[in-house]
Amino acid sequence: MPREEGGKHGPTVDLCQPCHSSVHRFLSNRALARQYASVEALRGAEELQTYLHWIRKQRVERISNRRGRR
Repeated sequence: MPREEGGKHGPTVDLCQPCHSSVHRFLSNRALARQYASVEALRGAEELQTYLHWIRKQRVERISNRRGRR
């Protein structure tokens, strides 16, 4: 649940930075709060299917947990 939608003190889920960024790229905070408030719901989100299909094929060692380098 995004903070701006009332999720400030609720449970959280650890996501790697690329997954976190992709969730926000494809889904608004309002949609996350109303339709995708669980990991299971996120996994089923139509908007994320192409990304999830791609990321599942990536080697864990190659996934950087940092944002763009400056």
